[in-house]
Amino acid sequence: MDTSPAAAYDALLARVLPQARAQRRWEPADGALPALFVSHGAPPTLDDPRWLDDLFTWGQTMPKPRAIVVVSAHWENAPAALSGSAAGTPLYYDFGGFHPRYYTLPYATPDATDLAHRIAGVLGGTGPVHQFVNRGLDHGAFIPLMAMYPAADVPVVQLSMPSLEPAALLALGERLRALRSEGILVIGSGFMTHSFAVMRDPSLAGYNEAFDEWAADAVRRGDVDALSDYRAKAPGAQVAHPTADHFVPLLLTMGAAADPTTAESAIDRMFWGNSIRSLLVH
Repeated sequence: MDTSPAAAYDALLARVLPQARAQRRWEPADGALPALFVSHGAPPTLDDPRWLDDLFTWGQTMPKPRAIVVVSAHWENAPAALSGSAAGTPLYYDFGGFHPRYYTLPYATPDATDLAHRIAGVLGGTGPVHQFVNRGLDHGAFIPLMAMYPAADVPVVQLSMPSLEPAALLALGERLRALRSEGILVIGSGFMTHSFAVMRDPSLAGYNEAFDEWAADAVRRGDVDALSDYRAKAPGAQVAHPTADHFVPLLLTMGAAADPTTAESAIDRMFWGNSIRSLLVH
């Protein structure tokens, strides 16, 4: 098996690009697209054939969206701002210490100017929305999308988190909800557990497992109040999420849902001691 950097991603492209290009595009008769929460990973995602296959297969279960808006754990900016929307805006390689190849992998998506204007419109009541022309998608956006839509033929805009407060992300998701009925896929990109401590000390894995089990149960019940108060209510929260950034995108997804009780797990397993549970909600 080839273990060179991103070899699994190269193999995915060689195998699925024709299928990805031929994927049926969303039509109004399909109704609203779901909202997603994606545990996005970092460059190691591109070395894991199973994770790549899971993400690609998940993307194929839905019509190809007209466009995608992503809120990633890796961009906090207030007030909410947009990434560059010009075709081929360079990616923002916001990670360090990896093989040089990971800093050259492209994901050149089409022009997303219309999408940026539409997002600015739905956020209009919150104040001016700045667009960072030269800030491309960060890895919380481009890593999962490289697997889900490897043909890079869907316009994508990243939207910043205006705050790490769960209520703020919930409200932002509510504002984006209407986009789903226009064939725009709304994604909150984080990690169901994000603990470097567990990666260093596997004996701590029980904390992540307890947190993941609690979160999955709360999601199944559509218990947005419990999810918002995860610091106080979730077992293992201090280990699973020493900072809020990778959990609160889940609230964005729940806010964008018409019915939070419809959530289902599309991916459910552990990777290096962390849960990569990823969710779909209608």
